[in-house]
Amino acid sequence: MGQISKVGAHKTKVHHDGTHVCVVYHATCVVRFNSDEIVLNSDGWRTVTTKLRMNQASNQYGLGFNVYQKEHVWYVDGRQFSDGMVITR
Repeated sequence: MGQISKVGAHKTKVHHDGTHVCVVYHATCVVRFNSDEIVLNSDGWRTVTTKLRMNQASNQYGLGFNVYQKEHVWYVDGRQFSDGMVITR
């Protein structure tokens, strides 16, 4: 498994869109956050690396969530993952 403490560099960019910080993997903003909310989005790409980038962003920026998989279903801190899910900060 890849490094979990810092967002990986391969096909990944971090930028500020004016209101949120976005962690973009390939062309998908997989984590978008500001002081009020966190938005998670796989854009249908539920891959090991997409999940890793989400968890790396959580660790690097102190966002406090964890994405994991059990029996082929993704979860975020006990809730079933869905694209566009919002976590209130």
